[in-house]
Amino acid sequence: MAGRFAPRPTRTTVRGGDVAMPAPRDATAPAPAPERVRTWVPDGPLELGLVLGPLRRGPGDPTFRALPDGSVWRASLTPAGPGTLRVTQRGGEVRGQAWGPGADWLLDRMPEMLGAADDPSAFEPRHRLLALTQHRRPGLRLTRTGLVLESLIPSILEQKVTTGEAYRAWRLLVRKFGEPAPGPAPERMSVMPAPRTWALIPSWEWHRAGVDDKRASTVLRAVRVAARLEEAMGMPPVAAQARLELVSGIGPWTSAETVQRSHGAPDAVTVGDLHLPGIVGWALAGNRHADDAVMLELLEPYAGQRHRAARLILLSGRVPERRAPRMPYGDIGRL
Repeated sequence: MAGRFAPRPTRTTVRGGDVAMPAPRDATAPAPAPERVRTWVPDGPLELGLVLGPLRRGPGDPTFRALPDGSVWRASLTPAGPGTLRVTQRGGEVRGQAWGPGADWLLDRMPEMLGAADDPSAFEPRHRLLALTQHRRPGLRLTRTGLVLESLIPSILEQKVTTGEAYRAWRLLVRKFGEPAPGPAPERMSVMPAPRTWALIPSWEWHRAGVDDKRASTVLRAVRVAARLEEAMGMPPVAAQARLELVSGIGPWTSAETVQRSHGAPDAVTVGDLHLPGIVGWALAGNRHADDAVMLELLEPYAGQRHRAARLILLSGRVPERRAPRMPYGDIGRL
């Protein structure tokens, strides 16, 4: 879980925050010829780092890379197979290059991944802080990946542990059991393991990655019904969350974190988070001790857009000062 209230790159701030995107360099060498190329012009402002930031699970995420040339790389396991997508933005145009069996699938859905299905105009700020943040960050769009499992598994790994523990587990497991990203992907990029591969990971490898039996068992239960969970993409976000929560060990926190990314759900506010209620309470009412009930009451005027409101609050940087030490880091793999 994110460290309490300090505005540093934790899971909580990443959900509403940004991935730093260096300014594009014209002198960089072009990428090798891709299998497929697509260009797309968004109908409004777009910040790649801001839209795609929630998809990165820590700075060492093997499935995500932001490079100094201004490009963002993603390695995904699509219904058509593994694929690598490179996205760049020049002026008002976005260019996607893709490799691997999943290249067509990734390019077909690239606009939705970059927020084409999102409608920022549906949000009406009723608080000065939200209005100011929305004005300062007009490029915020909600991503829609169209993939459930790739958001669900890392969300399960993030249950009730520190940010570092969760990111380390994801990094180690994907690098060891995933496959290299297709095409000229940056070094050490990997595609997430297939459901059957997750199911065959030995118990000691979960332990070495710092994943306790409860979280590992939840992942195993999820991958056994992976096809049924992926069918949730054809459902509204609320119904999709209900289907995910049929799996023992998946609750409202995990299901919301998943559909925020897979469905681009603007109203899927995260409940059960250790830090978010206090941040929302402090930003909107000066109440750092707010619980879920208070947070939902404060966000009620934004019904239908509560997730967007929470992201804008996190982007504002208005968080209370820390009053307690960070949660200690524990590595069960050393036991």
